[in-house]
Amino acid sequence: MPEFLFQGRWIGIRMSYPWEPIRRYVARNSARMLFRRPVTIRAEQPLISFTFDDFPRTALLNGGAILKRLGLAGTYYTALGILGEDSVSGQLFLLDDLKKALVEGHELGCHTFSHFDSWLTEPRTFEESIVRNQAVLNEIAPKAKFESFSYPISSPHPMTKRAASRHFLCCRGGGQKNNAGTADLNQLSAFFLEKANGDLQAVKDQIDLNKKERGWVIFATHDVCSNPSPYGCTPEFFEGVVRYAQESGARILPVVSALNAICASEAAD
Repeated sequence: MPEFLFQGRWIGIRMSYPWEPIRRYVARNSARMLFRRPVTIRAEQPLISFTFDDFPRTALLNGGAILKRLGLAGTYYTALGILGEDSVSGQLFLLDDLKKALVEGHELGCHTFSHFDSWLTEPRTFEESIVRNQAVLNEIAPKAKFESFSYPISSPHPMTKRAASRHFLCCRGGGQKNNAGTADLNQLSAFFLEKANGDLQAVKDQIDLNKKERGWVIFATHDVCSNPSPYGCTPEFFEGVVRYAQESGARILPVVSALNAICASEAAD
C-alpha cells in the first residue's frame, strides 16, 4: 500500500490487491522480528503483572482498590497529554489520581504524551511525544520516572519500536500470550482481559500455562467498572483473576519490579 507523510502520520492509499491481507499481516507483525532485545525468562516462581492502558479513573478507583486490598500493585500506562479527558473507557485520570497511584506504590508507565498510534505516527514525532511525556511528569512529580512503556492503539512500526526502545527498560505490546523462554524486552507480550469475553476459565488457563512454563504473564485492560467499555472488564471479573493469580503461587509485581526479578534470576544463573 503506497504511503505518504501527512501531519506526522503515515497515511496509506488503499488499493485492492489479492495479496493485501497477507501484506497487512506481515506489516503488522514485522516489528516482532526486528530490533529485538532478547531476555531469558525461566523464573523459579512464575511472575504476573497487572497493567492498565490509558489510565481511566476506574482502573485506579476500582482496579487499584482491589489490588491494594490484596496487598498488590499494578502498572498504569499514562499519556499526560490526555489527562482528565473523556474517552470510550470513561473519564481518564486526574492529577490527584496520578499522585494517589504513586503514594499507593503503583508504577507509572509511559504511553506517549499524546496517545499516538504506534503504527501510523511518524517515528520521530512518536519519540518526541515520549520525551515530552517524561518532561511533564518531571514537573508534576520530580522523583517519578517512566521506566516501562506500552505501545498505544496498535502494534508498533519497526522504526517506532527502535525509537521507543532507547528510552525504557522494556516495552509492552499485545499478543494474547505470556512471556516464557526467550522474550523481547522491546516488545513484550500481554494478555488483554477483555478479549476473554468474561470467560474466567480462559484466563485461569493462561495463568496455569504460565506457571507450567515458569514465565511472566502481563495482564492488560483499561477501565474496571460495572458497565465496562469494550476495552475494560467488571470489578468482579478482575478480582476473580487477581485472586486466582495469587492462588497459583505466582509473584505479582508491577512491570519493572518483575523485570528486576527476572534480571536478578538470570544473573544468579
